[in-house]
Amino acid sequence: TDDFLTGIEFIDKQHARLFELANQTYDLLHDELVTDKYDRIVDVLAELRDYTKTHFADEEEFMKGIHFQYIWSEKHQHLTFIAKLDSIDLDKIDENQQAHILEVLNFLAHWLTGHIKGPDVRIGEAVKAMTGAEKEKADALAKEMLEQIEKEKEEEGGGREDRTVLAGGNGDATE
Repeated sequence: TDDFLTGIEFIDKQHARLFELANQTYDLLHDELVTDKYDRIVDVLAELRDYTKTHFADEEEFMKGIHFQYIWSEKHQHLTFIAKLDSIDLDKIDENQQAHILEVLNFLAHWLTGHIKGPDVRIGEAVKAMTGAEKEKADALAKEMLEQIEKEKEEEGGGREDRTVLAGGNGDATE
């Protein structure tokens, strides 16, 4: 829905992909034809981890480029999300697969709705509040990042999964 739109196209497209991954998790929870879901759970978690790292790196690069005042708060929330994914004990998943899928799904739903509708929408509001050259620069950066993401997506391999979020330092995203 529009409640989840930041107004920054590349961020909104990436958020849509995160919701697709959450939907895959939901579908897996309700797939009664598959009794042993362990491998699919592991695959979804790996894809989610890889994609969020890419998304967070892109989003942080944009925030840095527009001098977003809340970048450190966003980075902290991103790192907390990744830490939560990294803390999932894959050995324990096999013991009670449905419960763990539900736990992951609840975490995703809560985090995605809270984070996107709050801090991420704030990025879009900051861009909308800009004027003149500052606004033009932000719009150009958003367009450039969208084009870069789409180009990399078209290329085989694309290198997208190699992007990471730094755990500290100066806020730069690395490739």
